[in-house]
Amino acid sequence: MEKKEFQAESKRMLELMIHSIYTHKEIFLRELISNASDAIEKLNYRSLTDENVGMNRDDFAITLTVDREARTLTVSDNGIGMNAEDLEKDLGVIAASGSGLFKKELAGKGASPENEVIGQFGVGFYSAFMVADHIRVLTKKYGEEGAWLWESSGADGYTVEPAEKATVGTEITLHIREDGEEKDEYSRFLREYTLEQLVRKYSDYVRYPIRMLMPHSVKKEGSSEEKPENEEVYEYETLNSMLPLWKRGRFEVTKEEYESFYQEHFADPEAPRLVITASVEGNVSYQALLFVPAKAPFNYGTEQWQKEAGVQLYSAGVMIMDPCRDLLPEEFSFVRGVVESPDLSLNISRELLQHDRQLKLIASNLEKKIRTELLKLQKDDRASYEAFYETFGRQIKVGALEDGGAKKDKLQDLLLFYSSSEKKPVTLSEYVSRMKEDQKYIYYLSGESASAVDRMPQTEILKDRGMEILYFTDRADEFLADTFYSYQEKPFRSAADDNLGLPEEEKKDTKKYEGTFAFIKETLGDKVSEVVASSRLKTHPVCLSSGDGVTFEMEKYFAAVRPDLDMKARRILEINTDHAAFKALEKARETDPEKAAKYAEILYSQAVLIAGLPLEDPSGYTDLLCSLW
Repeated sequence: MEKKEFQAESKRMLELMIHSIYTHKEIFLRELISNASDAIEKLNYRSLTDENVGMNRDDFAITLTVDREARTLTVSDNGIGMNAEDLEKDLGVIAASGSGLFKKELAGKGASPENEVIGQFGVGFYSAFMVADHIRVLTKKYGEEGAWLWESSGADGYTVEPAEKATVGTEITLHIREDGEEKDEYSRFLREYTLEQLVRKYSDYVRYPIRMLMPHSVKKEGSSEEKPENEEVYEYETLNSMLPLWKRGRFEVTKEEYESFYQEHFADPEAPRLVITASVEGNVSYQALLFVPAKAPFNYGTEQWQKEAGVQLYSAGVMIMDPCRDLLPEEFSFVRGVVESPDLSLNISRELLQHDRQLKLIASNLEKKIRTELLKLQKDDRASYEAFYETFGRQIKVGALEDGGAKKDKLQDLLLFYSSSEKKPVTLSEYVSRMKEDQKYIYYLSGESASAVDRMPQTEILKDRGMEILYFTDRADEFLADTFYSYQEKPFRSAADDNLGLPEEEKKDTKKYEGTFAFIKETLGDKVSEVVASSRLKTHPVCLSSGDGVTFEMEKYFAAVRPDLDMKARRILEINTDHAAFKALEKARETDPEKAAKYAEILYSQAVLIAGLPLEDPSGYTDLLCSLW
């Protein structure tokens, strides 16, 4: 029997595949099962027009057989089979693909998309050499009498010879390598449990049953009830579920089935908050089954979570990538689920995706679908949406701010902010719908919490006029007003701004206070940039405003994340000239300037505290208060 050599290019390809193309050794099983499924699909397609096939869809199966003593794993199918010419063409030349040719033939005949063939490049078979030091292929082609045996130990070549086989189909037997320095490196592929897990992971939705003898513990015959004895027996089990949930109609699947699928596949004890389905046919066909979790995972936001975020990607029932991050934008990366499409361009190893127009189109459609479903949840079940937003809203907000607000028009209606008048989170659209007829701006005010903002003196004048204020309590919120600038042509304006644009806003006569203001400025020095009479304060004596540029919330943000930048907001001290505290200071300036200076320091410190800024000398402030007793 003559040993034949692979072509020089094929030798190099074989070495490359074993050592470089595939990330994980376990991929070999996915590839062999995919090839077996393709072979069955070809004969199944033939049976539709050839009654001599004598088989229907229920007769086809893929079988895994383990022999631990011989260290062999066999993957067999009752598909179309191969003859000597096929073996030479498909296995003798690496990167030749019979499945690829079959797909072209189907396309030319306008065959149904149900005839899903996975193989495209003809290299997956050779991934088996990552775990096997010898491969034996026994095969018999439909319609032919003889069978053939192909054998190879790798790059040194292969043999092809006539053989005996009773039935049509192919048996691929791998002699599994001995373990190296890594414990159980190869022997694990001779255990039923490991193989079952790999089938469920990569090939759960292959359209034909994948069977294997599985061990079961049963009561030994003849053992007594007092001393029962068990023995291990083997029975064939179908390892894969075949029909994926996302290929069934939305109304054919129960709520409980969706919840069970999500909890099992994504290891979440909680049922999902929202289920999103999509089935699209057109330039790019795909099915999607997506879930919005009810709660954030324990590692949400961590580096590990970032690695795991994304959806699972399938093609023809075979998992291609987990996770596939390119199908979800960052703002929706909390979404889990699966996407399957027959139209994606796969690379040679089927592990990575070529970034093509189809992928981008699916990603764009999913982004729109998720946004639409979240808006629907916001409208139909507000309590559930608010709970969702409390968990994942910041991620959407950050997405709206990125790249100078490039996505603000897509995401702004998903945002929620606590309302001073409604006492609950509201949307920007709801706020604008309630604006007074002569109101120019969307008013907001930033602080550590809604309760803290609600007590801030800057809110008084707007509340007195019945105007709603949005409370910005997230660090990202302060940047939102500058990035968005406006919503529905209504500009944002901070309630701490010195110009609120209020109708018939009173103008205070400050000339008579200029001497006192100058005294306060001289006392405080560089601590403040200006001292002005406030038109907004009602019951409080003092507050700080920052004017244009860096705000106090921005200052606090940068102090936490980039203290080296030393970003400081201006400190404009606003005085309520009608307040008793100011009148006391003004009187003391004439009779006891030293005491008046202490009043000025106290008022400034109070303004700093109200703004949520740290006092430079808390101990000095308390000493100052005590000195007045």
